[in-house]
Amino acid sequence: MAAQLSTAEINDYREIFPNDDPAQEVLTILDKNNGSFDDSLNEIYSEKFGSLPDMPEGKSLLQITLKQLREAVCGNEGFRAQVSDYNKNPRSVPLLTGLIVSLVGVAATNGFPLERAIATVVVLYILKIGLNVFCEYTEPSAKDASSRRIPDD
Repeated sequence: MAAQLSTAEINDYREIFPNDDPAQEVLTILDKNNGSFDDSLNEIYSEKFGSLPDMPEGKSLLQITLKQLREAVCGNEGFRAQVSDYNKNPRSVPLLTGLIVSLVGVAATNGFPLERAIATVVVLYILKIGLNVFCEYTEPSAKDASSRRIPDD
C-alpha cells in the first residue's frame, strides 16, 4: 500500500501552518485526494505547469521526483540534521518551514529546480515514511539481487 496521510495527520499539519496560505493549499489538495501523495503531486503539477509530462512505463510523477531528489537529500547532512530536529519537535512551524525551504535549496543546488508546493508534498512524504526508509529502502539496488530494498521505486 502506498504511503498516504490520514485526515487526522492532514488536520495536524493545518494546525501547524495556520497562517501559511501555500501550505494550506497543499493540505487542501492532499485532503481532497484522501491523503494520496501521488494524486496530490499530479494535481499540483497540473495546476502549476499544465499537463503532466510523459512518464516512463509504470512510473509515477512522485516516483520520478523522489528518485531525482534521493541522492541530493540523503547525502546532505544538513538536511538530515533538520529532519532530526523536526522529529524531536514535530509541532514547530519554523522547523517544518525550514525543511521545505531547505529541500528547495538542496534541489536547486543539485540542478533540480523545485516549486515550493511540490517541495511541501515531498517533505510531508519523507516525514511520513521516515528519512532512513526513504534513503535506505526505497532505492532499488541493481548490484545486489538479495537487497532488502523495495524493487519498484
